[in-house]
Amino acid sequence: MRAVLFEGSGGPEVVKLREVPRPVPPREALLVKVHATALNRADLLQRQGEYHVPEGQSSIPGVEIAGTVEAWGEDVKGFTRGQAVFGVVEGGGLAEYCLLDQGMALPIPSCFDFAEAAAASESCLTANETLFALGQLQRGQAVLIHAAASSIGTTMVQMARHVGATTYCTVGTAAKVEALRALGADEVFNHREQDFVREVLRLTRGEGVPLVMDFIGGAYLERNLAVLGHEGILVLVGLLDGMTAQVDLLRVVQRRLQLKGSSLRLRPLREKREVNARFRQRWMEVLARGELRPVIHARYPLEDVQSALAEMEANRNIGKLVLTLEGNTRHA
Repeated sequence: MRAVLFEGSGGPEVVKLREVPRPVPPREALLVKVHATALNRADLLQRQGEYHVPEGQSSIPGVEIAGTVEAWGEDVKGFTRGQAVFGVVEGGGLAEYCLLDQGMALPIPSCFDFAEAAAASESCLTANETLFALGQLQRGQAVLIHAAASSIGTTMVQMARHVGATTYCTVGTAAKVEALRALGADEVFNHREQDFVREVLRLTRGEGVPLVMDFIGGAYLERNLAVLGHEGILVLVGLLDGMTAQVDLLRVVQRRLQLKGSSLRLRPLREKREVNARFRQRWMEVLARGELRPVIHARYPLEDVQSALAEMEANRNIGKLVLTLEGNTRHA
């Protein structure tokens, strides 16, 4: 099969499309013929040599796929050959075939094509887990979402609105401001022109918000704590700009603030299955009704993966960058 490989670390020159052996499914996994996959920030960091693949996982990039079941291991039950499925994988997604654990496989809603299903895989699981399992977001509350034009951010906005929460968002360009407003965000701040701390405190009359979803990391830590209300929760979903920061511990103690971290790929498979089950129970019917849809910035053929990575590196994307393979059509 063909697969994307990073031969060394660096820029576009290390990205190669090579012939590699097709994987053989272990006892509890499906072999999926990939019709669509998608990029994540970890793929770009892996190419640059700044992300190390967890031990035992595939060195082929790509952590979310959509396709059809080709074969399965001896302990797999409940699937049929040709069945349309999508889900999060432990690497190997940027290839013509990929292994998908049976506990991570989800049926593709009839209103989705393969590209939409691939785009929903990781972003939906992460958004649900961080907003609700960790962030405890409730109807009537407000949440501040940083990097809201990302694939996870746009999913968070939709999920929060679906449960009746207020969404405050930060983005970095005027085009992203307009895109988030069109998606239904209540307030959107261009962080290059506006102070989100001042704006959030103004909108909340100085009380702050109960929840902040942060992809930035150390550079935003003090300001994030400043906008949290009493017993507020800060969830670190990413570390795009800084892995260390100084913390005003007195503020944390006085307001009884909570700081939580999230990483799906580093969790053991048992916990990933639990994350997947929580998402499936809460959101699959919503997806089936078309009430939650991934935002797709652009679709590229797998052969043009370098262009897709360049678009992500330039931070121009609003939503997900999808890679399509032969057979990416709306399934029956």
